[in-house]
Amino acid sequence: MKTIKILGTGCPKCKQTEANVKQAVSQLGIEANIIKVEDIQEIMAYNVLSTPVLVIDEQIKIKGKVAQVHEIVELLK
Repeated sequence: MKTIKILGTGCPKCKQTEANVKQAVSQLGIEANIIKVEDIQEIMAYNVLSTPVLVIDEQIKIKGKVAQVHEIVELLK
């Protein structure tokens, strides 16, 4: 099972990324542990300066922009 983290403080872009992740997981019909990380200290531990950040299995895949559904689907394949 994939672990997907969305790092962000709760801004609209972060919420859109979370919705896109859920849609991509649903499209693929896979099981994934989706975690929303809003704690600024935890976000800073990833050494990123702009959110939202998409982390899949502890690897940063997309940062600083809303991850689109098709992009997420490709990353999860």
